[in-house]
Amino acid sequence: MEIIWFTLVGIMLYLVSDWILDRIEIARGERLSNRNVAFFAIIAVLSLIVFQIAELVLSK
Repeated sequence: MEIIWFTLVGIMLYLVSDWILDRIEIARGERLSNRNVAFFAIIAVLSLIVFQIAELVLSK
């Protein structure tokens, strides 16, 4: 069951990160030159936040 949750969270993180990156690019009016690096930074930060929250919730 745990693998299903990790998979669902991973999919959600991917979709949210892509949406955030699209909003940034729309606000700038052009695509980022290092789009992969920006995407990685966004998904890394979101992953740390989500798994920290999950750890707090599951430890209770």
